[in-house]
Amino acid sequence: MSGEFVFGWHAVEAVLKREPERLQQVWIQTGRQDKRVKSVTDALDSLGVRWKVVHRRELDERVSGVHQGIVAAVSESREWTEDDLLAQLAGSDKPPFLLVLDGVTDPHNLGACMRTADAVGVQAVVVPKDKSASLTPVARKVACGAAETVPFVRVTNLARFLRTLKDQGVWLIGTAGEASATLFQADFKGAVALVMGAEGKGMRRLTREHCDQLINIPMLGHVDSLNVSVATGVCLYEALRQRLG
Repeated sequence: MSGEFVFGWHAVEAVLKREPERLQQVWIQTGRQDKRVKSVTDALDSLGVRWKVVHRRELDERVSGVHQGIVAAVSESREWTEDDLLAQLAGSDKPPFLLVLDGVTDPHNLGACMRTADAVGVQAVVVPKDKSASLTPVARKVACGAAETVPFVRVTNLARFLRTLKDQGVWLIGTAGEASATLFQADFKGAVALVMGAEGKGMRRLTREHCDQLINIPMLGHVDSLNVSVATGVCLYEALRQRLG
């Protein structure tokens, strides 16, 4: 058995629904007998995937994180490339709607961003290969299945990739606390990529320089910043509001 682990009910069910061929074996915590368990085990039986009821201790030993009583061994997922994404955008009749995360290193934040990206219809999440969180089991669990639905693209040179997007007519909107324009003054209706910076540090200089527009999120209280996954959610839903309008 080789590959990786996925845990949490939403994450395992997402693999079962969308990429069942990746499932190798599933372990379920003893003591749980309900419709959700039966639905999953029936589906596993129909696919011929082995599953086993085990004590919680065995699940705790397999993964680090809140597994919710289910862990699956899966083959490695297909990794999207820059060329894959560009080809998908070229073949789509919808204007590009992308999320770029410049150096988000916390897998919990990455997972939360993936979940919101799926909810609003983002076509892909783009991150640099270096100094950025990857789709770890923790990130997949927090994403609640979005890691299996939203293409996750790791690029070697983020600045170069942003230039490529600009050349293809994608408007790059970056967030920065010192920006003079607010989120509500940005135009998200066309081909657009929202660029979010790292926790605490924000965007790197080259990333910032490639943005067509910098915006800030209005803050009326005593705190001066938001968690990056919360800020991403705020911005993406403003984008969705405009794109639906």
